[in-house]
Amino acid sequence: MSDARFNTRDVIRQWLRPWLTHGRPRMTARLLLVRHGETVWHAENRYAGTSDIALTERGHRQARALAHWARGRGIDAVACSPLSRARRTAEPAATALSLVPEVVEDLREMDFGWGEGRTLAEMEAEDPAAVRAFRDDPETGAFPGSERPGEAAARAVAALRRLAAAHPDRTVLVVAHNSLLRTALCTLLGIPVGRYRTVFPRLDNAAVTEIGVDGDRTALRSLNVPTETVSTANVPAANVPTDTVPTDGATGGSRP
Repeated sequence: MSDARFNTRDVIRQWLRPWLTHGRPRMTARLLLVRHGETVWHAENRYAGTSDIALTERGHRQARALAHWARGRGIDAVACSPLSRARRTAEPAATALSLVPEVVEDLREMDFGWGEGRTLAEMEAEDPAAVRAFRDDPETGAFPGSERPGEAAARAVAALRRLAAAHPDRTVLVVAHNSLLRTALCTLLGIPVGRYRTVFPRLDNAAVTEIGVDGDRTALRSLNVPTETVSTANVPAANVPTDTVPTDGATGGSRP
């Protein structure tokens, strides 16, 4: 019996070892990853990338629902992409939590180059071979002039790890973009980045994906949890102007 107890204890200790430092629990940051609210090109499923475009009225409602959801979640900090669709999504939550969002340049969406502002159908009509290569493997078949998914993932992961290191044992709400977050999740979880469109087909607008980050270790705790069904009746609108960004950019719907 003593040997059995010793062996069991050894197994448990070995399992916990990566998460312990000098006998104490490691300081794991909790990151709540959120895709921005719906944009004006969502219905057409256009690739927004680094183009700066506005939220729809529904997108603003989604941002308010996220703010309502965020209350009581123990959130200590808010960070977001510099693109207006992410900032406008983050601001109501930051206001509700009495926090100032940190704008992180490396959380901007992937640059889709030739694909910016277009749908796959439009691109396929012009260059079917390029679209076929992208569908087969978006890493090796990235659109002409675009940022490769692996490059975008590298800067996103570096930004997320910096946030985790700056907020050990704390919770950070991070508002960014569909493709950027999916490529980052692949890299953090050891999945080939070229599979991001199949492993993570989409992140819904204003939905929450939770990860735990401790150095180079990442745990996926939840995926694509909706917040839009939350009542927003008592959520004050953020004290920010209505979007006036020109709509000459593009946005992804399901799988850009």
